[in-house]
Amino acid sequence: MKNLSESERTFVEEVGVVFEQTGMPRMAGRVFGWLLISETCYQSPSELADVVRASKGSISTTVRLLLQMGLVERHIITGERHDHFKISQDALPRTIRHGLEEEIKLFRGLAEHGLKLIGKEENNRRYWLEEMYGRYSFLEKTFPKLMERYEKRQEKKKLKQLLKSVDS
Repeated sequence: MKNLSESERTFVEEVGVVFEQTGMPRMAGRVFGWLLISETCYQSPSELADVVRASKGSISTTVRLLLQMGLVERHIITGERHDHFKISQDALPRTIRHGLEEEIKLFRGLAEHGLKLIGKEENNRRYWLEEMYGRYSFLEKTFPKLMERYEKRQEKKKLKQLLKSVDS
């Protein structure tokens, strides 16, 4: 059994709680959390079960969900009987986009529905719904551009690092 330090175990559990708070299974967060900090970038189902103290059936179900979401991918080791799993290259942008973009759209839609419901009446209800609609409409338009900007910045950073290593 892989012995996690208290701080590692706490981190894995924290990721599980955050996943749970966003409507996903806690176990998915625990597996994802462990993959974020494990010394090797890939883990077998047995290793995952051992670390997060779960049954192999639970790990199988969890990994299937994480595969469908694109947060993990299979890693095949020649000669091994079982697949191994690692975090997908685009897992972090997927978690941000999936969670935030969907949430933004949902809240903007709720505000829009509420405004239609109350019609043109001017009162406190309208104020809050307009405020909600305005904020989430703004986020819906600007968030994808913000993510593009970040990704371009990261590409430039990687290019600089590559050029620096070539010059060395």
